[in-house]
Amino acid sequence: MTETRIEAGPLIPVGMAIGQTVGQAEAVMTRLLAGVLAETGTARQTYLALQRLLVHGDAAPREAYIRDLSDWLDLDLWSAGELADDLVADGLLLLADGNIRLAEAGSELREQIRGTIAEITAPLYAELDPADIETTVRTLRELTRLTRALYPAAAPAGADGGRR
Repeated sequence: MTETRIEAGPLIPVGMAIGQTVGQAEAVMTRLLAGVLAETGTARQTYLALQRLLVHGDAAPREAYIRDLSDWLDLDLWSAGELADDLVADGLLLLADGNIRLAEAGSELREQIRGTIAEITAPLYAELDPADIETTVRTLRELTRLTRALYPAAAPAGADGGRR
């Protein structure tokens, strides 16, 4: 088993080192997002649903979008459908001819949140070496792809290993 050293501590299995480091980064970034969402009065699922529509070019057949929400937000199909319907009722999404697309209000909200997050994180990312960022992203994508290939149950049902 491969081991690595984190900071000046003892050698630990590489999987544990990656898991702890990614988990800590995810936790702190999730708290940052939660703070921004609280400032705008936006539910986390609402923001994530708006983000997921971006993957589809801001428009998708309703049923495909609901399956995607179900897979990626770990919701049953009923709850994913209710979420999509609520976003339509709130004027964040539009539904016409069985297709969902981003409404102007949804675009504005998503961009407001993304802009606020970018203002906070830009100085942080400026402190990092761009080559290190590229390596980290490439490594995590490959780890995700390999895990999905070896353990399909770990991936959302519609996951194809692509960049989402």
